[in-house]
Amino acid sequence: MLQELEQDNLQEIISSNNTVVVQYSATWCGNCRIMKPKVKKLASENENITFIIADAEKFPESRKLATVDNLPTFATFKNGTFVNQVQTNKFEVLKDLLNEVTSN
Repeated sequence: MLQELEQDNLQEIISSNNTVVVQYSATWCGNCRIMKPKVKKLASENENITFIIADAEKFPESRKLATVDNLPTFATFKNGTFVNQVQTNKFEVLKDLLNEVTSN
């Protein structure tokens, strides 16, 4: 499942889903736009994982759940707990992050 965050409630989503992958992005971020279809592809292939796209500028409380100092940042959460994050525009790095959270 893939959804774009529409309010600053990422903590609620993380708490109510087993495995969550978040793409922190911004409207002006070119690499974020490049990664979005790749995230959609991963979401369609991993229906048991919740994928969220969160605008890091619009949702400051959601941004605090990871260390977001470059975009795009991808963060993983399992059972309500932060697992890991990467700042990348490379699909293989994102897949490695996803494999890490699903293998635990």
